[in-house]
Amino acid sequence: MSSASSSVRRIAATVLAAGAIVSAAALPAAAHDGDRHQQRHPRVEISRVQADSPGRDDRSNRSLNSEWVEIRNTTRNPINLRGWTLRDNDGNRYRFDNVRIGSRDTIRIHTGNGRDTRTDLFQDRRDYVWDNRSDTATLRDDRGRTVDTESWGRRR
Repeated sequence: MSSASSSVRRIAATVLAAGAIVSAAALPAAAHDGDRHQQRHPRVEISRVQADSPGRDDRSNRSLNSEWVEIRNTTRNPINLRGWTLRDNDGNRYRFDNVRIGSRDTIRIHTGNGRDTRTDLFQDRRDYVWDNRSDTATLRDDRGRTVDTESWGRRR
């Protein structure tokens, strides 16, 4: 009977050791999954795009400012967007100056002319940026890394 119980103990020890090895290998993978989850949910994201301004596209400042991209800070801390950029597929680029977006706040970047406020920024352009049918808005940080993208319509 003692040889049977020692065999059971050896098998149990082997199973426990194997379980420990599998758990140790899975832990870094689980941590890595968390990193990927962070990448899918950026700290700052493009939350909405109004590419087709309502009404006629008559290039009036009112119509230009009805075309906008909304950016949201999803964190509990304010973030300075200095040096960040917002681009379209044609290479039009808006570069953020010393813009601070508060905790869980949203700002809109309008195409036309206007006076920047805490919630609204203006590109001061005289022509439309966002293609009504198909385009991609790309937000990059001050190091040029893509933070978020938003696409609509068919890709070119």
